[in-house]
Amino acid sequence: MTGITTGTDEQAAAALADGLGINPDFFWLRGHRPDHPVEVNDYGVVDVFGYKEVLEVFADPSTFSADVAELIVGDAEIDPEFSDGTLLQSDPPEHTKLRKIISKAFTRGTVAALEPRMVEITHELLDMVAGQDRIEMVNDLAYPMPIIVISELLGVPKSDRDLFKTWVDRMAHSAVALTSGDREFDDEVDAQAAMRVVPEMFAYLREHAAERRIRPREDLLTKLVEAEVDGERLTDNAVVNFANELLVVGHATTSALLGNTLLCLDAFPEHQAAVRANPGLIPGVVEESLRYLSPIATAYKACVAEGELAGVKIHPGQLVAISLSAANRDHLQFDRPHLFDPYRDPNPHIAFGRGIHFCLGAPLARMEGRIATEILLERFPTLRTDPDNPPSFLPLPHVISTSELPLLTR
Repeated sequence: MTGITTGTDEQAAAALADGLGINPDFFWLRGHRPDHPVEVNDYGVVDVFGYKEVLEVFADPSTFSADVAELIVGDAEIDPEFSDGTLLQSDPPEHTKLRKIISKAFTRGTVAALEPRMVEITHELLDMVAGQDRIEMVNDLAYPMPIIVISELLGVPKSDRDLFKTWVDRMAHSAVALTSGDREFDDEVDAQAAMRVVPEMFAYLREHAAERRIRPREDLLTKLVEAEVDGERLTDNAVVNFANELLVVGHATTSALLGNTLLCLDAFPEHQAAVRANPGLIPGVVEESLRYLSPIATAYKACVAEGELAGVKIHPGQLVAISLSAANRDHLQFDRPHLFDPYRDPNPHIAFGRGIHFCLGAPLARMEGRIATEILLERFPTLRTDPDNPPSFLPLPHVISTSELPLLTR
């Protein structure tokens, strides 16, 4: 689909979402509002759609815990070492300690230093498809670029990158099975993979982290094992779990962000023309794409104490699904929320979360999105979607991410 010409913002939003074949459950992407900012669905899950209410959940970890493993996988067994020292599934005070130590190693300076290499990697990947009439955005760039960047950052050998694709594919398959609506596990579901951990991947990273303790290098794994705050260092499990989260979640978010940004520019050609004329506008396009088509549509919390949101009582043991995507379309927070406006200022979207769980990898994802978008537009003056081959999206209820994105280059 190229160009949205319907009358209202809501109609344009609906036309885009329907034309792309985005999950129909994401009704807010079609210009519709929830009946209530907080609702309990048929599975007993608390759905939080309102921007204000999502921020309330983020601000109250004593009621809404990040440790959701037991609620999501039920009776399936998860090895404790895969949750030891995990930033994404920990709460204060453990989370506070972990974040301080990790932040000593994974700094904005570390990310900024990657820019020249990131530019090289993007050009190298696009050189491989130069001269073709079409490219498949996911396989040709959106998937491999962030994996290469993060692998090099961590110090993973080039020869081992294909291993990570195999492991990530396995996790995606298990996540689809786990979140299909059927709460019963069958023999095909790998609970640990569904929780973003593959034992072989964990063992691989553990071996590399142990080697860095003996023979330090100039890479992030070394910085992680050496980082220290108030005499405390990360455990081996914490080092490996953060590396795993960065590889899996960081890769997935960046890949989705890049695809969604290109879809937005394709749908709104006036903004693409403006960006081509002035690449300095790209950061604003990336930010608005994060709001308009948020890569992580939904995040999950576990209620661990009696609570209340927008008049809805929430009880311990309930799973709370906070819709970042719906909150980013909340008319009470954003003026004309269904309008794609890269000049929106301020743009307080929550695509990367908020508060103590604001994504540490956000600067990396933003830089990758900016660089890749700028290079793509520079190298392909007529880049556009293929009307005969529409994009496909991952069949997951918590992400908005293309699995295939065919683009014409001539």
